[in-house]
Amino acid sequence: MMISGCGETFGDIKKSISAFIWGADDNMPAEELAMRGMEEYEDGNYKKSIDYFQKLKDIYPFSRYAVLAELKLGDAHYRIEQYEDAVFAYEEFEKLHPRNEAIPYVIYQIGRCHFDRMTTPDRDQTAARKALEAFQRLQKQYPNDPYARSAADHIVACYKSLAGHEFGVGQFYYKSRHYKAALVRFRSVVQDYPDVGFHQQALDFIARAEQQIAAGEAEAKEAADAPPAAADPLAPDNG
Repeated sequence: MMISGCGETFGDIKKSISAFIWGADDNMPAEELAMRGMEEYEDGNYKKSIDYFQKLKDIYPFSRYAVLAELKLGDAHYRIEQYEDAVFAYEEFEKLHPRNEAIPYVIYQIGRCHFDRMTTPDRDQTAARKALEAFQRLQKQYPNDPYARSAADHIVACYKSLAGHEFGVGQFYYKSRHYKAALVRFRSVVQDYPDVGFHQQALDFIARAEQQIAAGEAEAKEAADAPPAAADPLAPDNG
């Protein structure tokens, strides 16, 4: 087997030697699989790293290297924007190792997986809600952790997206003259998402919606209190 050449790097030679010694991936010890996975990850070959980490996890589930593989599976999936797979890996890691020192990071990454899928306020807000839930859980469980502090700006962004969505729905109802439904949405903006850019506008619309509702109720009451119209004696009898 040729293990050197003009175009080969030290890493290439190291991999060639490892392949010669250990043979197929399934025959590699846990340490070798972990090393291969980390090399591929550091080189940006995330799909290849996933293969190594998954094999390590499957073949050596009780190895001390399996913990690393479980965590890096989440990271590798996240890097290639496979967010659902990343969330699954992170949640499984948290379930299996609830006291591990990496848990604050794991919760933060769960939040980032949802956060990075957020779109504009006029679209579905499921990702924003899930991201907010993860970041708030992180701050509650680990208030002094650096990752909890990093989550603060993301929480504000989630609030802005959710507030913008509620405000937009409120505007839609207002323009459609469904003033009571609009009022519910604008009040939600004020109560649930204060001071993120929509507060004053929501207050203005609340006042306008309340005026429209009051005017409508007064008009309805006036119509109900009005005496019935008298029959015209000169009108032709169609009976």
